[in-house]
Amino acid sequence: MTNEEKKYVDDFMAEIIAKNPGEKEFHQAVREVVESLAPHMIASPHLRKMKILERIAEPERVVIFRVPWINDKGEVEINRGYRVQMNSAIGPYKGGIRFHPSVNLGILKFLAFEQTFKNSLTTLPMGGGKGGSDFNPKGKSDMEVMKFCQSFMTELYRHIGADTDVPAGDIGVGGREIGYLYGQYKRIRDEFTGVLTGKGIDWGGSPLRPEATGYGLCYFAEAMLATRGESFEGKTVCVSGSGNVAQYAAKKVIELGGKVVTMSDSNGFIYDPDGIDAEKWEYIYELKNIYRGRIREYAEHYPNAQYFEGERPWKIKCDIALPCATQNELNGEEAAMLLANGCTCVAEGANMPSTPEAIEAFQKAKILYSPGKASNAGGVSTSGLEMTQNSMRLKWSREEVDKNLRSIMNNIHETCIKYGTEEDGYINYVKGANIAGFMKVANAMMAQGIV
Repeated sequence: MTNEEKKYVDDFMAEIIAKNPGEKEFHQAVREVVESLAPHMIASPHLRKMKILERIAEPERVVIFRVPWINDKGEVEINRGYRVQMNSAIGPYKGGIRFHPSVNLGILKFLAFEQTFKNSLTTLPMGGGKGGSDFNPKGKSDMEVMKFCQSFMTELYRHIGADTDVPAGDIGVGGREIGYLYGQYKRIRDEFTGVLTGKGIDWGGSPLRPEATGYGLCYFAEAMLATRGESFEGKTVCVSGSGNVAQYAAKKVIELGGKVVTMSDSNGFIYDPDGIDAEKWEYIYELKNIYRGRIREYAEHYPNAQYFEGERPWKIKCDIALPCATQNELNGEEAAMLLANGCTCVAEGANMPSTPEAIEAFQKAKILYSPGKASNAGGVSTSGLEMTQNSMRLKWSREEVDKNLRSIMNNIHETCIKYGTEEDGYINYVKGANIAGFMKVANAMMAQGIV
């Protein structure tokens, strides 16, 4: 980075930090993008004059509201709800709803900012947004979750719509929660419309939507590996997480001939040296989705597996790592362990799971590394396909959706190669994704004036 580029980044970030104090995840996400774009911005005085990047980093609208509800004991509980509508230059706001105790405004701004670039990369007409609440669905009864979702939607409904803002699921928001949210929206608005994605297959949902993020991650990683004449066949794979993304990433790895040896949750991880096969995968699926259990129970059921309390799986030897849990779950020290153990590919299934120190280590070692905004775009891509089906009042086949998903992920990969290939031939997927995602949004904002 030249002195001029460094000064641009430092000045930009000083303003961001001053305007958004204490929002470290948001600062981290913005810095990564600004560092990638610095040479382009310095060479483009018209973009600087129109403050395009400054406007992209400022939400168009933020809604914060209280969510009162009554638990099974008859007690009143109060949570806080959010919706960050980041950018609508290329389409209606699009992004998930997250229910987790860690949710705060800074985390949702980082997610909405990332979503803007991710949605742009899909080439579908979707802007960026994100929402959620500090409500924790773990340990709650179905009735309590329903009451919370209904209260949450009673406020949110006035800020969303099929042509305005189309939320989806995220951490803590799966098919059950989407059902309750959609039911309340339909009840209040008296209309059946494609305002939420991730809906049930019998009432407007798309085939393959639950699988889409995990499958798309593997399709992208497959394309990365192909640049070096490799594939998943015979590779040992560490997966973190055991939610929707991790489950279906593991399933697709198994189908592609890889050997998945780890999965995790917030309490720890399991290591199965024999590999998680299709039968074991079914056990995990039922454990997490039906019984809502903890991953440690896997080690109790399969005695050859080990459970590591309070740890993450990155010390386990593997060829490929797929972080699919949450932000900043893979730090510089853990990146060094992966590299020392021979890992040659890291593809992100979660949003920003690698810290800046980890990313620097991966890129310095010249291994294959892709940021979540590129490799986990399969979920929102299929949400976009669900929106299309809802608008047309059609339902495509599973095969048709899968074909479109694979095509979109391959196109994103080609775009990253186009904008991210460096002079020595190394593909910098971070730079490629950031520049490509920015260009489409910037062009639309330039055309639409100062709004």
